[in-house]
Amino acid sequence: MTAQIIDGKAFSAKVREKVAAHVAKLKDEHGITPGLAVVLVGEDPASQVYVRSKGQKTVETGMNSYEHKLDVDTSEADLLALIDQLNNDPDVHGILVQLPLPKHLDEDLVINSISPEKDVDGFHISNVGLLGTGQKSMVPCTPLGCLMMLREHHGSLSGLNAVVVGRSNIVGKPMAQLLLGDSCTVTIAHSRTKDLAEVVRRADIVVAAVGRPEMVPGDWIKEGATVIDVGINRIDAPEKGEGKTRLVGDVEFASASERAGAITPVPGGVGPMTIACLLANTVTACCRANGVPEPEGLTA
Repeated sequence: MTAQIIDGKAFSAKVREKVAAHVAKLKDEHGITPGLAVVLVGEDPASQVYVRSKGQKTVETGMNSYEHKLDVDTSEADLLALIDQLNNDPDVHGILVQLPLPKHLDEDLVINSISPEKDVDGFHISNVGLLGTGQKSMVPCTPLGCLMMLREHHGSLSGLNAVVVGRSNIVGKPMAQLLLGDSCTVTIAHSRTKDLAEVVRRADIVVAAVGRPEMVPGDWIKEGATVIDVGINRIDAPEKGEGKTRLVGDVEFASASERAGAITPVPGGVGPMTIACLLANTVTACCRANGVPEPEGLTA
């Protein structure tokens, strides 16, 4: 068996098209333009790339982009004051504080200072609680992207046996809640799970989000299973030359693709969906704030 490749890059383009269409509808029918504010503290190179890409994609879909770049030594009080200002700005419907933050800033305090209705990352404790109890919430972008791809591939997920390898607050736990919401039977596994290989082999759906390069080998995968690889790990690639690296996922792609029915590649799988879902969440937040019907297919 050779697995079908789930092309996250192509699917994310479809999601952004839906976002752009709904943004145009909001402008034409209601005179509303969704706005996303991104806050970057410091000059972390990777964070700068992410923020630049988010801003570009936001504008491309017709939304307003507001970027706030702060010095690395910005005080907690000043950062919280900016967030309070954005919370009270009616033109801002989504707020994202780029992580990680400098060590002198309390990430939990900062994230929980964002209005839950504008928390487009879905990290606020209120959104975590709402998601966990099956209520309407802002959903974390990466798990939402995984869910969208699974729904597209399978149609109904009802009754399928899903294993999430990884228990982080950002991916593993919310992913499990979303799969439960779609009536999967869900197991959360991790690096200390006993007989992890056997647990994974029972799964119709495997979501790998453990952060260890190629931790899940192909012989752990059930024949015909769907594999969603969230991992993005950089490893040495001496075959490319001295000092060169390459990106791999948490799943050993070559061997897993011989057994899986469908699989996401790394790169080009889950990664592009994260920004697409950030844009989708901003539109959803805008609609909720203005009492306008939400677009179908852009949230859980």
